[in-house]
Amino acid sequence: MTLGPLEQAFIDDCPYAPGGQLIDSLLVVDLEKSLIRVRMPTHDQLPITSEQRVHPVRHPRHVSGGLMVHMTGIAGFVHAYYVLGLRHHEGWIGYGARIHAARFHALAPPGEPLLWECTATTTRRSAAKVLCRYQFRATQNTTLVYEGDQTALWMKVGAKPPS
Repeated sequence: MTLGPLEQAFIDDCPYAPGGQLIDSLLVVDLEKSLIRVRMPTHDQLPITSEQRVHPVRHPRHVSGGLMVHMTGIAGFVHAYYVLGLRHHEGWIGYGARIHAARFHALAPPGEPLLWECTATTTRRSAAKVLCRYQFRATQNTTLVYEGDQTALWMKVGAKPPS
């Protein structure tokens, strides 16, 4: 595995096309800590962000909160691929099951990238399912922008149930 730009194998395997992945670099993969860190560029043309009606005081341009929740799913796909070894082309797919907590600490203006960290705090695995509870953190420079506590269920579609 190479740190830096996302590997073409991940880009091709992800159930979202590159425009929905919104990541330009894989920064950390720590198998022992069950952690990944990725970089998300921010700019005025991000989905949802580009549709904001901006007011310099009441509603400055910022990375949309809805897009940040989407990014937790993308970070989860990165974690599943690089840490858990789950591959979409082998039948694995994941879905968010529950948002236990989501906290937006600050607005993230376009310009500096967001650094996303995803850590699996608990993982329960069977032959056809993996249940993970994740902690997410997004920072821009030294500012904490988002924290989340979420559960996702990974399933092997078409797998036979254990007998």
